[in-house]
Amino acid sequence: MSERNPTGNGTERASGARGQLAVELLFLAALAVTLIGGFASLAAAFLTASVHSRDDAQALAIAEAGIAYYQWHLAYSPTDFTDGTGKPGPYVHTYYDKNGTAIGTFTLSIVPPPSGSTIVTITSSGKVDADPAVAKAVTVRMGIPSFAQYAWVLNSPVYFGSTAQVYGVIYSNSGIHFDGVAHNAVESAVTTYSDPTNGGQTEWGVYTDGPPADPAPPTPLPTGTSPIFLAGRAIGVPAVDFTGITQDLAAIESAAQSSGYYASSSGAYGYDLALASTTFTVYKVTKLVPPPRYCSNAYNQTGWGTWSIQSETLYATGTIPQDGDMFFSDNLWVRGTVDGVRVTIGSGVFPANPSTYTNIIITSSTYYTNYNGSDTIALIAQNNINIGLVSDNDLTIDAALIAENGNINRYYYGSSCGSTYLRNQLTTFGMMGSYLQSGVAYGNPVSSGYQNRTYNYDANLLYSPPPSFPLTTDGYVLLSWQQVQ
Repeated sequence: MSERNPTGNGTERASGARGQLAVELLFLAALAVTLIGGFASLAAAFLTASVHSRDDAQALAIAEAGIAYYQWHLAYSPTDFTDGTGKPGPYVHTYYDKNGTAIGTFTLSIVPPPSGSTIVTITSSGKVDADPAVAKAVTVRMGIPSFAQYAWVLNSPVYFGSTAQVYGVIYSNSGIHFDGVAHNAVESAVTTYSDPTNGGQTEWGVYTDGPPADPAPPTPLPTGTSPIFLAGRAIGVPAVDFTGITQDLAAIESAAQSSGYYASSSGAYGYDLALASTTFTVYKVTKLVPPPRYCSNAYNQTGWGTWSIQSETLYATGTIPQDGDMFFSDNLWVRGTVDGVRVTIGSGVFPANPSTYTNIIITSSTYYTNYNGSDTIALIAQNNINIGLVSDNDLTIDAALIAENGNINRYYYGSSCGSTYLRNQLTTFGMMGSYLQSGVAYGNPVSSGYQNRTYNYDANLLYSPPPSFPLTTDGYVLLSWQQVQ
C-alpha cells in the first residue's frame, strides 16, 4: 500500500508561483527598458528640436541684423546700393556675438530703386555656423519720403473758404483757418496764432468759422471729427523744413544744363512751355495782355499784373529729356499734356536775389494721361506760381507745385477787369507747397478768382516723386517687412 507525500502539492505550487513571478519581472523589466528607451528618444528629440529652434531663432536674428546694418549704411551713403564695393552682389558678412565670436553670416541682395522711385528692396539671409543647413531670410522695402507728403504744405498762415474741398493732409508751419471740407487731417505747427484773415484775432492753430464756429482761446478747442474736419485736426506738431528747397532748385538747374533742357534769359517777358505727350515746344513771350480800363491793383499786391500772354514767337522744340530735368532762367508759362513722362520743371535766376526771383504761370490746363505714377510733373518756382487773369474757366493742374519763396496765387481782379475776373472750378491732382500765404479766391462768397476749388493729393509722389524733386531729411524709413524663408 503506497502513501502520499504530505508536502508534495505545496512544493509544486511554490515552483509555479516563482515561475509566474519571473515572467512578470521579465515583462516589467522589458517594459521599463522600453519606457526608458522611449523617454531617452523623446529627450533626444526634444533636445534636437530645442537646438534646431535655437538655431532657427539665431538665423532669423542674424538676417534681421543684416537689414539693420544696411539701414545704417544707407543713413550715411543714401545712394550706395553696392555695399561700398561698387560691384554687384550678393554681399556676405560674418556675424559675431557679444563676445566677438563668429557664429554665422548674413548675405545681402540689394535691388536699387527703379527710375523715379526712392524705394530700395533688401533681402538678408542669415545662417549659423553650428548648423549650416539652417537659414532664414527677410525681405524689406525702404524709401525716403519726398517733400510731397501733403496735399498742401505751407510756411505761412492760410485760409480755405467754404467752397474748398481738400483730399489729402493739409499742413502749415503757421495757422490754418479752414471753412471748407477736409477729407484728411489738418495739422499746424503752432498752438495759437494771430489770424490776418480775421482782423489779427488770436485763434487756435487750426480752426473754423463753421458752422459751428470754434471758440477762441483759451476756451478749449473741440476734439475729434466734424462735418468740416472729417479726419480730425492737430496743433503743435513738428515743423516742416523749407530751407532745403533752394539747394534743390539749384541742383535742377545744374542737371538741366548737363543732361536735360536749359534756357537762359529770354530778353523778353519769359517763356511759354507747351507740353505734348513726350515732346515740347517753347515760345518766347513778347507781349502780355494789358489790364482792361479801370482794372487796377485794388489790394496793392506785390507783382500784380494780368500774367496772361498776348503774343509770342517760336523759340525751340524738342523731346522731353529722359532724365526729366528742365530749367528756365526766366518767368515761365506752362500748359499741355504728358504721357508716360516724369519731368521736373524749374524757374529761377542764380545767384539768388529777391529782385530777380522768377515765377511760373498757369493759365491753361496741364494734364496727365496716366494717373498711376508713370506721369508726373513738378513745377518749382523761385518766387510765385501764379494763375493769370485770362485763365481757363475750369482749370485743371496735374502737378506738384512748389513756390520756393513766394506763394501759389491768383491776384485779385475786380469786375472791371473783364469777364475772366471770376472763374468757376479749379481742380488739382498732386500737391501744393507754398512759402507765403496762398490764395486763388477772394471773399466768402467768392467775388474774385475760382469759386470752387478741389485739391486732390497724388499719393504716388510720396516715394516716387518727379526727378530731382526735394526729399525730406527723414532718411530711409521701413515700408514693409516679410520673412521669405
